[in-house]
Order: sequence, then structure tokens, then C-alpha cells
Amino acid sequence: MSILKPLENIVELKSNIKNLKFGDTSKWVLMAGPDIIEDEGMVLEVGQEIQKITDELGIDWVLKCSFDKANRQSSSSFRGPGWKQGLKQLEDIKSKLNCLLLTDVHETTQVADVASVADIIQIPAFLCRQTDLLIEAAETGKVLHIKKGQFMAPWDMKAIVDKAKAAGNSNVLLCERGTTFGYNRLINDMTGLVDMRNLGVPVIMDCTHSVQLPGAQSTSSGGRREMVPVLARAAMAIGVDGLFMEVHPDPDKALCDGPTSMSLKDLKPLLQTLVDLRKVVV
Repeated sequence: MSILKPLENIVELKSNIKNLKFGDTSKWVLMAGPDIIEDEGMVLEVGQEIQKITDELGIDWVLKCSFDKANRQSSSSFRGPGWKQGLKQLEDIKSKLNCLLLTDVHETTQVADVASVADIIQIPAFLCRQTDLLIEAAETGKVLHIKKGQFMAPWDMKAIVDKAKAAGNSNVLLCERGTTFGYNRLINDMTGLVDMRNLGVPVIMDCTHSVQLPGAQSTSSGGRREMVPVLARAAMAIGVDGLFMEVHPDPDKALCDGPTSMSLKDLKPLLQTLVDLRKVVV
């Protein structure tokens, strides 16, 4: 039996592509895709493979990909195609795959354009307390995927949830992505998943960013990619409402977050394990 109980207020995502529910412990959702648009063709190919795998395993899937990475450590780091071009590429990919899309915003000026393309708007961890950004995103009425800041306690996210609700949006998902533990290290308190869900909202586990070693490579972050399956299995045993994973065909050559990205070839075996595990705990 899952540690988590079904929520009274389930978050529903309704679209002409697919309807999803977050909060019913009998189901879970995978948010997965490349970290950023390195090349439109690569994102499409990865999306096609993830779609094939998730269809086969009966997993609800949302494509995750960023058009810009605004929080890079070095100004010389790859940031992607940017706002306008990147959103157009994501729109084209979404149309070709006929899939749901999650992408993130960094500035209030981006919100309206992002809302016109994305089904889920993500608030990055570093920006989870940015009031103007959160309110602007909430007022779109879209499902919000809010990452817990690395500097935040799980229970402190209540104020963030309340802020979104005060702006008229209760379609909030909270995401765990690790907590700062000294220099160049994040840790995961798995009980925090329960604490955040007790705030009355679905919880998502970011299994890839949680293994990040922030700033550990001088001009970029490192990571412990081999620990992604460990966190995924632990979160699934708890009964989370969804998992977030960045997936790349060749993580060692990825232009962003390669050390934390899941290799595409390893995705299906892990997902099969997670499907089997979920059957045991629910």
C-alpha cells in the first residue's frame, strides 16, 4: 500500500491531446525529455522513442524540454536557441508528436508566449519565490510545476502554493530536486515528498537534477548519473504522483546537464522496473 493517500483536490490537465490527473495514487506521470533544445531533430527523435516506450508500458508521458537555460554558471555555457525561436521549435515538435509539453519560464515577459504553447509551465527552483513570475504564470490558468528551491524546506513551500492559489490557480504540482548540503552537493530527504504532499498538492520527484553536484566542474555543474535509478525507485516506493527525468541519447556529449541526464538506452529497463514496483506499493 502506498504511503500517500489520494488527494481530495486532484489536479486535472485537460487538452485536446490527452487528459491527465495528478493526485490519484493509482496513476503516475512521467515528465521526460532532453534538458534543452540542442537540435530540433534530436529532441524529436528522443521524444519519439520515449513516446514509443511509454505507450508500450502504459505510462502517461509529458515531453519536457527547455528553450533557454538562464541560470548557467558561466556566460560561455550553452543556453539554447532562446525564447522566440525555441518556443517555435517546441511548438513544431509538440505538433509532430501530438504530445503534451512542459517547459520553464524565467521572466514575466515570457509567460504569455509560453502559455500559448506549453500544457504545463515550470517555475525553476531558483525562482520559486519570485512573486511576480509566479503570479503571472498562475494567472494563465495552466498547470504549474513548481520546483522546490534548493534552499527551501519542504513545509516552507506552503507559502508558494498559497501564493499561486491567491492568484486564482490551484493547479499546482510541487517538485523535489534536492537540497543544498554544503559545497557542491545536494541531498534528498525522501520524507520531504510526504511533507510537501501533505500541503494538499501532488508531488513530483526530479530524479536527474537531484543528483547534481552544483558548480563542481568550475564553470559548470557535475553530477552522479548512476544514482538516478536509486532515487527513482525510492520515490516510486513512496508513491509519488510523477517523475521528472532529463534524457539524452549521449549524455557525455550533452551541451547542458550531461552529468545528470539519463541515457536514452537505459530508460526502458528503468521504467519497466518502476512499473513493476508501483504495482507492489499501490
